[in-house]
Amino acid sequence: MTLDSTVDAPAALPEGVTSLRIATALKDAILAGDIAPGEWLRQDEIASRFGASRLPVREALRILESEGLAESSPNKGARVPTLSLREVHTYYRMRERLEPLTLIESLPHLTDAQIDHMESLQEEIELNTDVSHFLVLDREFHMTSYAGCPSDMLLSTTVRLWNSTQHYRRAFMLLAGNDRAAIVNDEHRLLLDAVRRRDPEDCERFLEGHIRRTRVALTSHPELFAS
Repeated sequence: MTLDSTVDAPAALPEGVTSLRIATALKDAILAGDIAPGEWLRQDEIASRFGASRLPVREALRILESEGLAESSPNKGARVPTLSLREVHTYYRMRERLEPLTLIESLPHLTDAQIDHMESLQEEIELNTDVSHFLVLDREFHMTSYAGCPSDMLLSTTVRLWNSTQHYRRAFMLLAGNDRAAIVNDEHRLLLDAVRRRDPEDCERFLEGHIRRTRVALTSHPELFAS
């Protein structure tokens, strides 16, 4: 497990705030690939790194589990989940159906400022050549498009599926390099145009195709997955 250097938590900090702080740091490390699938999240080690007791660490791990970034094993503790090719294939098929609905529900509530932010993110994506930074920008691009969704359950399920498949998408993007950049940019531009026009049918069609193409390309590399 790789995290930033130890940071002492202020003694007066409420346990709930400490739990969120630890959960956020671990989440960032997992999504960035610094903590890989299969790695154990040792409570004693985490508590030592953050200068915290085990109680807020346990709560932080529960937060991660609710977001699809950790799983608990009886008598073993928590670790970052590993997925098989079949599981990732299924998760992506779920995303193909769920995310267009999330976007359609969000669409009437998106502000012009949020759509402008998507435009700025896409411009930055088109200038970017670093895979890790692309993943950050791409996530923000899509999550901004979902930000108006009024259903907490729909949005949280969407985020959980994103979190669960993040590692495998990163591994694929590192393998593919910049070969897919033109396709991704074209698909983002089509989607952004549909969002600006507030066209739910085009939003649904373009987003479903965007996710499907990633699924097909990703799952054509079985070497990236757990047995």
